[in-house]
Amino acid sequence: MRRQQLLVLALLIAALVAPAMAADQYLYGSPSLSAAIAGTNEFSPGDTVTLTVTLTNSGLNTYKFVDPTAVARDDLPNTAKMVTAGLGTTGVPITVMSDPQFLGDIPGGRSATATYNVRVAKDAAPGTYQVPLQVTYTYLGSAEQYSDSVRYYYDTKTETIPVAIVIKPDLLIDVVDVTSEYLNVGTEGYVRMTLKNTGYETAHAAVAQIVRSGTSPIVPTDASAYLGTFAPGETVDVTFKVAVSTEAETQAYPLNVQVTYENSDGDTVATETTTLGLPVGGKTDFAVASTTASLTPGAKSVLEVVYRNIGDTTVYNAQARISAIDPFTSNDDTAYLGDLAPGDEATARFEVNVDGDATLKPYGLDSEIRYRDALDNSQISDTMKVQVDLVPRSDSPFTNPLVLAVLAVAILGGGYYILVYRKKNR
Repeated sequence: MRRQQLLVLALLIAALVAPAMAADQYLYGSPSLSAAIAGTNEFSPGDTVTLTVTLTNSGLNTYKFVDPTAVARDDLPNTAKMVTAGLGTTGVPITVMSDPQFLGDIPGGRSATATYNVRVAKDAAPGTYQVPLQVTYTYLGSAEQYSDSVRYYYDTKTETIPVAIVIKPDLLIDVVDVTSEYLNVGTEGYVRMTLKNTGYETAHAAVAQIVRSGTSPIVPTDASAYLGTFAPGETVDVTFKVAVSTEAETQAYPLNVQVTYENSDGDTVATETTTLGLPVGGKTDFAVASTTASLTPGAKSVLEVVYRNIGDTTVYNAQARISAIDPFTSNDDTAYLGDLAPGDEATARFEVNVDGDATLKPYGLDSEIRYRDALDNSQISDTMKVQVDLVPRSDSPFTNPLVLAVLAVAILGGGYYILVYRKKNR
């Protein structure tokens, strides 16, 4: 019985000790790396994307040797260690905005991912491109065992793995020419553009659009123009209408333009926005150049006011209006001025009655001008002040209407008498 117990004990000790003494040695093998883009690999010119690349190690250990006296090794020959991967741009119309990525160790049968920020050139031609992925790593080349110790020999390898991307044809617009007309502060005007398709896509059902740029005082009022089929290399002329706010200054302001269209896949897409700078002229403005405004209480007088166009644009069918306040009244408070170019003057005449008990002092009457701008929109000027002085009535008999009437009759009668007398004496 004791002999059987000793045999069982010996077998247990052997079972526990033998695996620790034996070791597997992989004599042949190396990493084998391949790369592919995770997700879509189709992009359009001008895109800025995050490119995710999956790096897979499919390397195998092809020969295994079991040696009961060997020391187990820490690394396998097919493990890619300290992997670094960076995207290149040689022969590819992209810009890589990320540094090479450190991926660590990739054992056989495992994968790792790297992400890169990439911008596709706006003028990139459509097609399939092979983006070079440069990968550097080390791996176990060989090992030597000395008694119960092992010396490792590592090799470093750099290889370039192509990664395929597809650049789709796209519409790219170039604003060949831009002009503006009647673009002044507080008015509407036209913006005319010549657009060219400098891309590689034939756009269908294309529509050119202008869009307000942020808080720019240039606001589109007629913002789209139908282009239809817009082929590569083709140019089109388009006209838009915009309004300029009254808070604008005499300077250039931004305006955005883009084209929406159906691409070759039947999807409705839009081009990248192009920002233009448009000069804005000064506002339309008027001033009271002069006035013959010395009136007398208790009389009806003609008030003559000279208005001058001090703005930067021509106005059409201008009419001046004066607001009569106490002690003034008027049944004829509007006068036609006509068309006024910048710097032009025109005289308005208003019939004004003054109360007989009016105080003798200077008065300010409000006046404004209603006019049509170049796009036939009705506009009203800022309010202007017309100064009117009330002066005492003259006591001269020649200011009395009755006396003036008698004098007129006497002069006419005398003239008639002289004429008849000369005829009789011939």
